[in-house]
Amino acid sequence: MKQPRSQPEFSRPLQADRVPKAGSDERLTAEPAECRALAARMKIPAIHALSAEIRATPWRGGGIKLEGHITADLEQVSVISLEPFREAVSLPVSRYFLPPGAAAEHQAEDDADPIRDGWIDLGEVVAETLALDLEPYPRKPGEAFAEHIEDAPASGSDSAGSPFAVLARRKDG
Repeated sequence: MKQPRSQPEFSRPLQADRVPKAGSDERLTAEPAECRALAARMKIPAIHALSAEIRATPWRGGGIKLEGHITADLEQVSVISLEPFREAVSLPVSRYFLPPGAAAEHQAEDDADPIRDGWIDLGEVVAETLALDLEPYPRKPGEAFAEHIEDAPASGSDSAGSPFAVLARRKDG
């Protein structure tokens, strides 16, 4: 029995065989409920806005080439201060899709995804691209970890507090 596939949070299906030879321009914008669902999926506090402009063009073997640009307004939590901060993300998207039969023939095309039942979900392409680009350890701009204790200067202004200071004085004396 075939397991039903769950509906993605941000679904914008494109029928692959309806893409004209000259290509088509697709504009996608996530609704507030979709942004909330995607933020929960990506385990970040919020996605305030998400949009994409994607050009779909026919590609070899009955495939589709997607190229475009994604913009997002995110809220993340800094791993240093644990404070939330907003971040504007702008990133390119480039994906290739092949029909299932053609995908098997072009095994060298590791980067080509299969076209499923004649459809490509542009929203899922955008969500996957954004998720893969998220910084795994986000931090606010300008934040940095404090120096290691070992790297910090001794309490005195010179190296008199250093354990090697005694050896240096014996050598000199």
